[in-house]
Amino acid sequence: MEQKKTRRTVQIRLQSLIVIFLLIGQKTIAQNPVNWTPDQLMNPSELSSILKENKQVPVIYSIGPGAIIPHSKDIGMIKEAENMKLFKDELGKLPKDTQIVVYCGCCPYEHCPNVRPAVQLLKEMKFTNFKLLDLPHNIKIDWINKGYPVEN
Repeated sequence: MEQKKTRRTVQIRLQSLIVIFLLIGQKTIAQNPVNWTPDQLMNPSELSSILKENKQVPVIYSIGPGAIIPHSKDIGMIKEAENMKLFKDELGKLPKDTQIVVYCGCCPYEHCPNVRPAVQLLKEMKFTNFKLLDLPHNIKIDWINKGYPVEN
C-alpha cells in the first residue's frame, strides 16, 4: 500500500512539473511575438548581391554584438539602454523613407534580445523602408558559412 502511495505521489509531482514547464514555455513565447512581417525580412543573398554590386547600398545597422557585414554601422546590442539611445539618435538623422537594414545574428530569433526592440523603434519612428536581415539561426550559420562578404 505504501509503495502505491509513493508511486502516485511521484506521478502527481511529475505531472505538476510538466504543467509548470508548459505554462512557462507559453509565457516565454507570448513575451516574444514576432513584430515584423515576412515582407520586412531581407534574404541574406539579396543583401550580399547589393554589397557586391556596391550600388544603392542601404544604411545597415548592426544592433548586436559586432558589425561584420561590410558598410554596417556598429550600434552595439540595443537591449542596453545606451545603445538603444544611440540607435534612436542615428535614426533621427535620417529621412523616414531611407532604405535601412538591421541585423543582429547573436542567436535564434526566439532568444534574440535585440531584433524586436529595433523593429519596434523603426515602427514608432515611422520609418517606411526598413528590413530585418533574415538571420533566423545566427550570423555564422546564415551569413558567414554561406560565404557572404565580411569585414576584415
